[in-house]
Amino acid sequence: MSTYEAAVDCAPQGDHAALDLYAWNAQVAAAFLAPLHICEVTLRNAVAAAIEAKYGENWPWSAGFEQSLATPLRGYNSRKDLFSARQPFQVGQVGKVIAESKFMFWQSMFTKRHDHRIWNQQLMRVLPFLDSTKSVADLRSSLFESLEKLRRLRNRIAHHEPIFTRDLALDLSLTHQLIGYRSKAAAAWMLKHQHVSVLLSSRPRIRACRA
Repeated sequence: MSTYEAAVDCAPQGDHAALDLYAWNAQVAAAFLAPLHICEVTLRNAVAAAIEAKYGENWPWSAGFEQSLATPLRGYNSRKDLFSARQPFQVGQVGKVIAESKFMFWQSMFTKRHDHRIWNQQLMRVLPFLDSTKSVADLRSSLFESLEKLRRLRNRIAHHEPIFTRDLALDLSLTHQLIGYRSKAAAAWMLKHQHVSVLLSSRPRIRACRA
């Protein structure tokens, strides 16, 4: 509770302000799961469509696609993740591989190594509402950075860590924006069904507790 106590300048006993903030943090974290869910499904479907256009409908088993993936000695290994995601499934069960693949796998596709192979031809096709006045490289880089922000938010939620210090209104706006690059209708539907906005309007006031 020390993070919440510090946020309200509160001693551990005698006041409910820290507990109120803790409860609100848990509620808004839970509320973010639906928008993040919709964003991840929308973006992974877009990426999968782009990969399929280059490597065919059974792309998870394509040798060419395998070779295009990074295999660093340290850090995230997208090829290893592909192998793990497809291992339980037979060739042709692409939908199951897509569902099994990690958020980081989809984010890793928005790196420079895939510009020539995929994004120069496919980015505006699978994400038609991106700003067409910008270069593919700039758009792809911006997508990677945006997904990194949401991945960090998602990880904090998954580990039950505080998120109240973040600009959560901006996080929701970014989530909406990313979905809208693929489908304006899906972005509007997400906003209609999310509960983050209501909770943001009822955030406990950060205040000093009585001595």
